[in-house]
Order: sequence, then structure tokens, then C-alpha cells
Amino acid sequence: MGHVITVLPAFLLACAVLAALPGPATALFLHRTIRDGRRAGLAAVVGNEIGIFGWALAAGAGLTALLRANQVLFIGMHVVGAAVLIYLGVAAWRSARRSDGSVGSAVAVKGLPSGRTPFAAFRASLVSIAANPKAAVFAFSFFPQFLPKHGPVFGTAVLLAGIQVVFDGAYCAMIVLLAARARTWLSRATIRRRLERALGATLIGLGIDLAAAAR
Repeated sequence: MGHVITVLPAFLLACAVLAALPGPATALFLHRTIRDGRRAGLAAVVGNEIGIFGWALAAGAGLTALLRANQVLFIGMHVVGAAVLIYLGVAAWRSARRSDGSVGSAVAVKGLPSGRTPFAAFRASLVSIAANPKAAVFAFSFFPQFLPKHGPVFGTAVLLAGIQVVFDGAYCAMIVLLAARARTWLSRATIRRRLERALGATLIGLGIDLAAAAR
């Protein structure tokens, strides 16, 4: 507990930065909220946070050390993650040219549950975060710097992962609630195109930065 208290200020600041970075999960929240309503958007948030918790536990369980020991695997994960982010960014930018479709449709992962119930939104979000290499890369590069070199590493990882989920979940829920209130406005084609362009540019930038980090 003493170690957690020591690293908590820096950890919360890092959590705030990570939560504010837009990505496929943000687009999915907006897509489900605008299309299916507030309950579906909140259900998507729950699915995403469960995925984040799982990736954090994987990092704390020793997969981080494995990736660091295997340089080829570590670089490969960065390259794959960068390629996916750039692909999603280009898809979002191209989607902005269309006059139809809804916010976030360009970054929806093919094969995700397409039902309009909250449970379908939950499953879609959970599958998306599980298949998102960016989430894995963040977990493996973000968590280790806050874990103790000695002592209960996994226990500390569980505690920090719980803190991150609460922090990130509250932020994402706020986005959903705001989007639900502005649902009609966000559904306009002009607003959709602007959101898609901003999202696309951000994802491409993150992908380029991730690729550079693999060098």
C-alpha cells in the first residue's frame, strides 16, 4: 500500500492523459450512444473497462517481462498496433466524406455484435478492446513503470488496475451522458464528418508515434 500511495499522484495524471486520448473505444461509445441511446453507451463503457482491467492484469502477471525479453515480439506488437491505428484513422477520415452513416461507423470492428440492445453494445465493446493492440501496448508500456521492483507486484497491479478502471470509467461515462444529451445535434451529417476527421487525424498521429517508439 505504501508503494501505491507514493506513485498515486503520477499514476492518476497518467490515467487522465490516457483517458483523454480519443480512439476506437471513444468512437464506439459515441456510435452506440447516438444510435441506440444512453443505456447502450454506458453498457459499452462497462465492456471497455473490463477489457482494460484484463490487459492491466496481464501486464502485471509477467507478460511485460516476456515482451521486454523478446525484442522481436515487442517490436512486432508496436508495429501491428501502429498499423491498426493508422488503418482506423484513414478509415475514419475517408468515412467523413460520406453523407450517410453514423458517428464511429468507420472504426467499428468488422464482425462485432450489431444488435441495438445494451448487452449487444457491451459485447461489442468487450470484443473490440480485447482485439485492440493499442490497449495491449498501453498496458505493457504504461503499467510496469508504476509497479514495485520487489514485493507483491501482482497485488499492486490489481489495485492500480482497479483505480484506473474507476477513473477511466467515470470519464467515459461522462462522455456518454454528454453525447446522449446532444444526441440530435451529433447525428447531423456535418457534425459527424467533423468528428470523423478529428478522430482520423488523432488515430493516424498515435499510430505514427507508436511506430516511432518501436525503433
